[in-house]
Amino acid sequence: MSDEKQAAHQAVVDRVLNGEGRASAEQRAHAFSNDGLSPPLDALIAKVVDRPTQVTDEDLTGALASGCTEDQLFELVICAAVGQSSRLYDAGLAALAEATADGRPDHAS
Repeated sequence: MSDEKQAAHQAVVDRVLNGEGRASAEQRAHAFSNDGLSPPLDALIAKVVDRPTQVTDEDLTGALASGCTEDQLFELVICAAVGQSSRLYDAGLAALAEATADGRPDHAS
């Protein structure tokens, strides 16, 4: 991966995890990694990561009832989505590196 793309990717991750926000940095890190959130936030975030098209109004209402504000919930959902995207991106780069390291760059396109 080029240094410029890697820097852009890292800047997005850093902003999501460490930038200003309504949710705490700890909550954002948990949502990003899809680990360590308490119910019902954990169920919503897991759904955002694994089955985002199945998120319902009830999922959001339940998460709001846990004490999160709408702004905090929005940030946590974004963190979860960026975290999952980052994991998929890293896995894709690793697969590409493995395919090209085997001397088969024609199979990596």
